Amino acid sequence: MSEFFALLERAQQGDDAAYETVLEENEGLIWSVVRRYGGCGVEMDDLYQLGCIGFIKAVKHFDLTYGTQFSTYAVPKIAGEIRRYLRDDQAVKVGRTTKEKGQALRKLRERLRGTLGREARLSELAEASGMTAEEIAVIDLAMAAPESLQQENGDGLTLESMLGTDAPEESLVEKIALREAVESLPEREKWTVLLRFFKGLTQEQTARIIGVSQVQVSRLERRSLEKLRQLLQE
Repeated sequence: MSEFFALLERAQQGDDAAYETVLEENEGLIWSVVRRYGGCGVEMDDLYQLGCIGFIKAVKHFDLTYGTQFSTYAVPKIAGEIRRYLRDDQAVKVGRTTKEKGQALRKLRERLRGTLGREARLSELAEASGMTAEEIAVIDLAMAAPESLQQENGDGLTLESMLGTDAPEESLVEKIALREAVESLPEREKWTVLLRFFKGLTQEQTARIIGVSQVQVSRLERRSLEKLRQLLQE
């Protein structure tokens, strides 16, 4: 058994000094995971503490006889602890005023659909709700389901596939990072992404709502996806 595994075994048996040593030796590993979540609205030191909790859980449950590298086992545990906190924290935020506004917007969309015989345009929705387009976009993003990266739009494409990731658990599935990236887009690009990939509409339907041509929607979509790729790779 390697020296490090011997240290892990002592930690699992309740040796506090061994726990501290393992934690110190893996501080860089924990920070490497924590940095992925920078800019999510939580202090980095708080994220590091969450990462440490995940790391300690990894130490407790790691099977010394399994034959895998400890870091391979620990990284998902560290990331999982942070994601769990961010999901719970986001659920609290969405569960208040934003959730109420989101429900009101859903009902308004249904009413306008029945009256107009089609999806309401952005300008019509803003006028009927008394909200700005920016406010509506922020609410729609907050209310978007976690599965939105895998949700097919009207053309059978997903945002995840369009952004070209093969490892969603390592990057794009981080909902808050994506949300912040989308929110940073200019208004029409933001709405193109929302309607195409969060609402599942075709380019033609999106064009009618935004009030532009289908060709313009295609251009907006290409431009917004390129910007999102760049933002999520930074």
